[in-house]
Amino acid sequence: MIDTTFDVRLDAGGRDPDSFSATLRGYHQLLWSRPLPDGTAFDLDISTPGVYLHHDSAIGEFWLSSDSIIPTFTTQAAMQPIVGQCEEADVADFVRLAYTVGGFIVWPAHRVGGKQTLNGARGFHPRIKDRMDLTLECIRRHYLGLPSPLSDTLNRYADFFNLFGEFRGYVDSFLLQDLVSPTGAVEFFFPFDDFRTPALPRDLAAYTAYRERTVLFITGRNARIEIAALQTRDQQDWRHE
Repeated sequence: MIDTTFDVRLDAGGRDPDSFSATLRGYHQLLWSRPLPDGTAFDLDISTPGVYLHHDSAIGEFWLSSDSIIPTFTTQAAMQPIVGQCEEADVADFVRLAYTVGGFIVWPAHRVGGKQTLNGARGFHPRIKDRMDLTLECIRRHYLGLPSPLSDTLNRYADFFNLFGEFRGYVDSFLLQDLVSPTGAVEFFFPFDDFRTPALPRDLAAYTAYRERTVLFITGRNARIEIAALQTRDQQDWRHE
């Protein structure tokens, strides 16, 4: 049902897989059309014109889009002096893994008050730079009512995050357990100093450590996705018996 080795660039026609990979869209629909932590159904539809994924029920209406959560930093000009020191094969393998389904998630897609979406805000903020570990720390603080670089954006989409009850509910729903310790703390890809340090790796050692840890995360999440897909298939088979 889901091939966690599939590079979603392959059916995007050279364009952005978040918008143009039909495989990735189908995977998102299958994976995240699942009961919420309180048991409420959260089915996602792909037939609404102009909408990537859509949910409309008594709990609210939600428009979701896909987003890559693992920046490889291989195309950023500022990172070229560092990335250029890496073996080309290692970089290619890293990028290929980042484009498997474990490297993607869905966010609310509609603009609120004409302001940035979460997808945009986390990409442009200099203390986040698209990193999922830093984004997840912002989400953790959101559930606790604590400030973060993404506070304003997350507050605009509070209705979406409220669906999952609490931070653990959100983490479990999107199979992000490999980024969270047993105590509920975020496991960062490299040392974290309360958003005071640059989000980009500053030397080859830091970039290598970042790459190794993100590879472990994607690999672990892909394994969780395979299990979730099998469970979904079993549930569907049971319903049709």
